[in-house]
Amino acid sequence: MEPKASRSKLPAADVDGRVSAIVVTYYTGESLELCLRSLFAEPWIDEVVLIDNGNPPDVASALRALRADRRDVTLIQGQGNVGFARACNLGAEVASGRYLMFVNPDAVLQRGAAERLVTAGRKARSPWIVGGRLVDKRGREQRGARRELLTPWTAIVGLLGLGGLERLSPVFRDVHRERDPKPEAVVPMPVVSGALMLTPRADFQSIGGFDEGYFLHVEDIDICRRVGEAGGAVLFEPTAEALHFGATSKASWIKVESHKARGLARYFSKFAKTPGERVTVALLSPLIGVMLVARGVLRSLFSFGRR
Repeated sequence: MEPKASRSKLPAADVDGRVSAIVVTYYTGESLELCLRSLFAEPWIDEVVLIDNGNPPDVASALRALRADRRDVTLIQGQGNVGFARACNLGAEVASGRYLMFVNPDAVLQRGAAERLVTAGRKARSPWIVGGRLVDKRGREQRGARRELLTPWTAIVGLLGLGGLERLSPVFRDVHRERDPKPEAVVPMPVVSGALMLTPRADFQSIGGFDEGYFLHVEDIDICRRVGEAGGAVLFEPTAEALHFGATSKASWIKVESHKARGLARYFSKFAKTPGERVTVALLSPLIGVMLVARGVLRSLFSFGRR
């Protein structure tokens, strides 16, 4: 990849729209190169901040070579695997753009996605976050890009696959709304995905960034909730798309689900406001944790069986 000839790819009139793309990578695999190519092709992305959370030596060396070749790449290395939330915050600390776009290393942006995300949020009340639409190789929307607020009960509904009973009773309503018709325009959404999320740097700083108490997963749910409780706006931009491969990291399924279980327990406890809610969290969080770890074990066995 050739280095940039100039610092900004935007016309002078749009210089305030500079976007810093922040990508955390940890044993990501081949999808990282596709992700980076899509970011370098985006006119509205002025800078790519890469956080190496402990890749193998050959990948770490390749990232250093990329940084040496391109003036629009900032690389953070040496901190080890500090978790996704902490790594994102490290990237945000050194980013120079007016807007921060957090992108998973296994997500490939559709051209124009960055501009659409910025445009969608510019008229929103601060603090604001805009999320994009994640699709698979067949163009189908993936889970997670648009969600309602999570509760212990809705987590259990999702884990047990009871969302299909929603048509019988709203008590089984699934927080994941990817099966709803695709909106024709930008819509409010309680939670969007951290796999493709954009926010003004000033807003990110004002709400304290990602909660570093989450090591992996749930940090996007948390920050969306804090933005909403601060009187801000969380929006879903259906025309800002990314192909999301998903599950490309070589991290153990059991570890991933264990981190998710701890993250959910933290989230539910953090936002429980009444004694009744705190009792519910105390009773259901262990059950949710067991279910998640069991799912991780099954996924690990299934993956091993396919080798």
